[in-house]
Amino acid sequence: MLVTFKSKAAAEVLMYEEHAKRILDLLNKDVKRGVITSDEAPNAVAKLEAEIAESRMHPTSEEVKRDVLAHHGEEGDDNEHEPVEFVSFATRAYPLLEMLRAARNDHKDVMWGV
Repeated sequence: MLVTFKSKAAAEVLMYEEHAKRILDLLNKDVKRGVITSDEAPNAVAKLEAEIAESRMHPTSEEVKRDVLAHHGEEGDDNEHEPVEFVSFATRAYPLLEMLRAARNDHKDVMWGV
């Protein structure tokens, strides 16, 4: 499922729900529908920047988690390794972070699920 973030301050941002959920959980928002008001935007930007900085300090933990999920599925262990296709949290979060920065600067809201 895709989540479409909209704001009058920036172009739409599309994100898979599973990736948007991590960000929105950090901001105490529901992934199905919600709004980050212009008043909430500065705090949202600060929280997201802090989480990105933290994820950059521990990049291998995200890679290990992905590897475990890829090779220990419903059918048991799979010893065949897939090519590395790792996309960091920082990379995934960047478009939404830029939208939040623009919304903060232009005093606009960010909405999704509407």
